[in-house]
Amino acid sequence: DVQLQAFGGGLVRTGGSLRLSCAASGFVFDDYAIGWFRQAPGKEREGVSCITAVDDTRYAPSVKGRFTISRDSAKNMVYLQMNNLKPEDTAFYHCVASDSSNCPEEYTYWGQGTLVTVSS
Repeated sequence: DVQLQAFGGGLVRTGGSLRLSCAASGFVFDDYAIGWFRQAPGKEREGVSCITAVDDTRYAPSVKGRFTISRDSAKNMVYLQMNNLKPEDTAFYHCVASDSSNCPEEYTYWGQGTLVTVSS
């Protein structure tokens, strides 16, 4: 079974940094695009970032220049480095994967979220 476990969330002040990690298993890691979505209370889900099987990256305009996605094939891990955090970044962050080497519109696999709270 495909499993995606996100961790590394927490409470941080505006302007601070956090690094989220996603441990992936149950599929050929190098063949899949991996992404991050977030959902704040009362709001719709938002795609944050994605990294393809060949390490091309995509970012939502709201996080571009502040967030960096990366992957470590040796460890089957994906990371999201988040800098200059803002209160509007507060949300549950989910690690997601698709049956595609490129970043898709819809993701097949979703993991449990990790909560990021940014205080003002």
